[in-house]
Amino acid sequence: MSTLENSIVAHIEINGKRFEVLVDNERGYDYKIGKKADLNNVLVVEEIFLDSRKGERHKEEDLKKAFGTTDLYIIAERIIKNGEIQLTTEQKRKLTEEKKKGIMAIILREAIDPRTSAPHTPSRIESAFEEARVKIDPFKPPEAQLEEVLKKLRPIIPMKFEHVKIAVKVPAEYAQRIYGTLKGYGIKKEEWTAGGELIVVLEMPAGMQGEFYDRINKLTAGMVQTKIVEK
Repeated sequence: MSTLENSIVAHIEINGKRFEVLVDNERGYDYKIGKKADLNNVLVVEEIFLDSRKGERHKEEDLKKAFGTTDLYIIAERIIKNGEIQLTTEQKRKLTEEKKKGIMAIILREAIDPRTSAPHTPSRIESAFEEARVKIDPFKPPEAQLEEVLKKLRPIIPMKFEHVKIAVKVPAEYAQRIYGTLKGYGIKKEEWTAGGELIVVLEMPAGMQGEFYDRINKLTAGMVQTKIVEK
């Protein structure tokens, strides 16, 4: 059962006013990141506070004006999901690391080194993060932080984001087997020859080329033909 001893504050500011709820330190965190689906046992005290330390509660008219309702659970959900929540050191570290991995995954998938036209390696990007002392927001989605992170990284490692179109010709004996894989990369044009060969044009982030070539070569025993038709 949740107690005040293991509670933390979740808060949000609307129209210059602060709204707080006391939540269980573990369940509140899980609810915010989507690991827990409902508010059951999340709220330690079923009240909306102006200042939880002083025990000051909001008036109903303040709640109605800020949230359009006085329903405790609807308001608590908005505060926890859209506001800020105190984290333990370990929770913050884990959440920050998750966001960092998400940002790195985008860069690895979509960016290339313009000097070599090849993707950067994970270790190179990791080193650039450390050298640039990139700060990650544990609550912002990776996509929302990408542009700011790139501003820090570009002086250290050159990066170019582009898409490529690749023509692929698959022998008849592998065509059916590989079709689902090719479709997952984004088929723009498709043609089946009278002999059963599959010819497609795909479009994908340039950084995915290496992974793509490795995968289709394994699936076709190296019998596939590819050609970049447009950058």
